[in-house]
This record gives sequence, C-alpha cells and structure tokens, in this order.
Amino acid sequence: MIRKFMSIIKNDSFSMILPDGSFMPRLGQGTWMMGLDDTKKEEEVNALKYGLKLGMSLVDSAEMYADGKAEAIAGEAIRDTNRDSVFLVTKVLPWNAGKERIFQSCDRSLKFMGTDYFDLYLLHWRENADLAEVVYCMEKLVQDGKIKRWGVSNFDTADMEDLWKVPDGNKCAINQVLYNLGSRGIEYDLMPWQRERNIPFMAYCPVAQGGSLRDELLGNKFVLEVAAKHQATPIQILLSFVLRHKDMAAIPKAIKREHVEQNAAIKNIILSDEDVEYLSRSFPAPIRKIEMEKV
Repeated sequence: MIRKFMSIIKNDSFSMILPDGSFMPRLGQGTWMMGLDDTKKEEEVNALKYGLKLGMSLVDSAEMYADGKAEAIAGEAIRDTNRDSVFLVTKVLPWNAGKERIFQSCDRSLKFMGTDYFDLYLLHWRENADLAEVVYCMEKLVQDGKIKRWGVSNFDTADMEDLWKVPDGNKCAINQVLYNLGSRGIEYDLMPWQRERNIPFMAYCPVAQGGSLRDELLGNKFVLEVAAKHQATPIQILLSFVLRHKDMAAIPKAIKREHVEQNAAIKNIILSDEDVEYLSRSFPAPIRKIEMEKV
C-alpha cells in the first residue's frame, strides 16, 4: 500500500527557519524540464496546482528553464492562489547577475511569473560572476522590494568561503545543491561549514530524477526493503532520506497526479537511524572530499 496524503497538510514540521528569522517550506515543487513541450503545458500547470492544494507551497524555477517558459508555467499555476501562501523561488544565470543585466533579468522573471516579488532569488551557479557585484545587486533588489532575500546554487565550500569574504556575503539565505541518496558529497565538508553558520540547504534532484541519474537507486534491495517496511514507494524513501535533515528543503518535480500525491505524502514517513544506516550500506556517506556534482 502506497502512503497517501490524507492528513499531511496539517503537519507543519515541514518548514525551517531561514537566517533572517522567516520560515520557508521544506517540501516543494521543481519546474526543471517543464515548458519544453507546449503540448504538455496544461498538464504541467495542473500538476503544480495540485501540489499547491496538497500543501507543497514552495515552487522553484529559473530563467534558464526553457528560456522562461517554466517560470511562466509556475506563474499560471499560482495565478488564482493567495500570493502570500506561496514561497516563490527563481534563479538568475551568472552572466546575467551583474549590475548591467540582473535588474532586467529579475523584471523579466517577475513578469513571467506574474508576481511583483520573489521570496528567494538565487545565483544559479558561480562561473565567472563577480561575487561582490552580485551581492551588491541582490541587496539592491531587496531594498527595491523585488526580492525578499537571496541565495546561491551549486556553491561548494570554497565558493561559500569566497562569498563570505565580500561585503554582505554573509546575508546569503540558502544554498541550492544536488543532493540525494546516491549523491552525498556535500555531507563531507559543505554541510558542516554551512551548519556552523546556520545556512540551510535546498536539494534539487532529491530523487535523482526518478532514479534516472542513479539507475541503481530504485531497484536497490536496501531501498526496497525500507520502502516495504514503511508501506511506501522507493521514490518516497529517497525523498524522506533527503528531508530527514531539518535544515534542508527539497524540490522534486512531478507531472502525473499520482506522483504529486506520493511526494506530498512523505510528510507521514519518518526514517529511523537504523533505516538510514541500512540505506547507507549501498550508498555510504563520503569519507573524503568529493567534487561537487551538478546537473
């Protein structure tokens, strides 16, 4: 029997405190790969709407995703929703993150999403971005009321250390990174570094794109056995593995109605230390520095 979603919306343990003292939902919805096929637009919009109905009020997108079409899909999904009930996140490309382009990029994303502010605005990855300039621009966007707070994505420990060296760099609210049972590299040094500074995480690909990034995940005997124990699906166990961290949010993407339901229902699944140890037999925690994985 698959865990259903009967009482999950009342479970408010799935939120975390950001550095500014505000709350952010820990279970959300991603939009990566949405907007690529116009014939699927209605299905994608409806999936996000259904997820919102089930309490997954964090919605993540990026200007890069389908050149803004994913943002537009997210915007349509939230159109009839109380804006204050949705935590909206998007990302700016590194070559658009300087003072010559970031304000236009932000305005474009706001227009696509049909909103006048973002709850969180992220630098998508570092590349050659001038961090001091990026932070200055982010703080200007906060002052202008176009974003509530800002953060980064795909930053490893050295990147975070560099960010902390620039003025106001320590106002970073979150770091969005690839993290799942099969990709645990951040546990070695990045996770301790950020926890010392109370900087939370947001995990993308928390179920490894339905296992496609790690083909062995869904059929792994330990994953299957833990799933059977909890009367859950392997996907639900993978998502629960990520969300066992109280300072981590996750943004799985789902299009099919049943997959949206399964994602929402993980609020009822609590993995024990023994479960995590069992899962780690095939996918152990890192014992050395691993180059950050990105998709």
